[in-house]
Amino acid sequence: MTENKKPKKEIIPVKNPMPAQDAQERARNFNEVALGYAEEIAVAEAKRCLDCKKQPCRQGCPVEVDIPAFLNLVAERDFDGAIKKIKEKNALPAVCGRVCPQESQCESYCTLGKKHDPVGVGRVERFCADWELQKGVITPSVEGSTGKNVAVIGSGPAGLTCAADLAKKGHKVTIFEALHVAGGVLMYGIPEFRLPKDVVQAEVENLKQLGVDIEVNSVVGKATTVDELLEEEGFDAVFIGTGAGLPYFMKIPGENACGVYSANEFLTRTNLMKGYKFPDWDTPIKIGSKVAVIGGGNVAMDAARTALRLGAAESWIIYRRSKEELPARAEEVEHAEEEGVKFDLLRSPVEIIADDNGWVTGLKCIKYELGEPDDSGRRRPVAIKGSEYTMDMDTVVIAIGQGPNPLVPRTTKGLELNKKGNITADLETGATSKPGVYAGGDVVTGAATVILAMGAGRKAANAIHEYLGSKK
Repeated sequence: MTENKKPKKEIIPVKNPMPAQDAQERARNFNEVALGYAEEIAVAEAKRCLDCKKQPCRQGCPVEVDIPAFLNLVAERDFDGAIKKIKEKNALPAVCGRVCPQESQCESYCTLGKKHDPVGVGRVERFCADWELQKGVITPSVEGSTGKNVAVIGSGPAGLTCAADLAKKGHKVTIFEALHVAGGVLMYGIPEFRLPKDVVQAEVENLKQLGVDIEVNSVVGKATTVDELLEEEGFDAVFIGTGAGLPYFMKIPGENACGVYSANEFLTRTNLMKGYKFPDWDTPIKIGSKVAVIGGGNVAMDAARTALRLGAAESWIIYRRSKEELPARAEEVEHAEEEGVKFDLLRSPVEIIADDNGWVTGLKCIKYELGEPDDSGRRRPVAIKGSEYTMDMDTVVIAIGQGPNPLVPRTTKGLELNKKGNITADLETGATSKPGVYAGGDVVTGAATVILAMGAGRKAANAIHEYLGSKK
């Protein structure tokens, strides 16, 4: 008697392309660039999954989504089952399907990707999330009340994920958000054309349906402290997910000139404060004809692409390494190039030039060449003596990274920090040096990705649940 074997699946080598706005058209509007898969394309992409026995893609997902299971459900057109399967682990699927760097995470482990294009996991996830948002979200079941109260500081991806998981386990959760709208970096940092804000707010509303309270305009470290939350306000545990919103600067001459923005301010004015809708909204953004963005990460790409949409005739990326070393997602670099962003690579500014009134008029740069690899594994940029040159510029955006806001750490007794000011926490549990206080996301690791912050929020929620169970 022969053993029944699965029929060998047909290999479809090429990923189904993502429909998108025309590059020249989208470079002048803030509508979403990627338009999303239609049903037939989503099903076809899901069917590319080889349904591997070892399921290597799962090890690349920081929130541990059962990827083969939801892809199989999509392939069978069971979209209800697929989104339910995703949301067993992922509280923000519509967000992750848009901004998660799948190419360096789940898709990098895809068996099909060893010889062909990997399965478009994120694109299918986005389809499932959008499908549910359109038809109406069903609130997941919540366990019976434990009588325990948890405070979550910050409503970015780490805080939202931690809050959702704790609420499902029956704990009463209150989120304290310093800004006037919940969502953290998802609202202030990522542009509308990559992540529409109504999508973020739909995910926030879903969280409220789980019973989570969100108090906006609540600055922990000013209005109250972590110690007061624990000792006076009845909370049994605290999770700190305040992110990395403190911008770094280059400390070069002229950096205080008018027309110089941190990427944080530039994007916050545009996104959260609706500067792109001025004068219908009250936030102006003065931007000239030529804009230089210093840096090569996703934030730099966001700023450079935003500058074009705000009316700049030229938008430049100035980066001290070569294109191969750009830390931004390949898709974001490709989109920027398509839209007309110019790249001046192996260059770095040494001075920002201003006129007599203090406004930016130019950028003095020096050329670099690549030397030996540094600790990051990338070749170290080495300045070429005597290679300075000047570019005419009206606006300069500094996008070289950001660190943790010191407000909560500085006002919390007994909270251990590292030399960069990040909170020291166990990466598997989020436990800090202070009993009952947990932390996760960029405030611990430094600026990273949305999905890694969500993974930290999930791990912390599990640890907090255990901690609360051990308390009398």
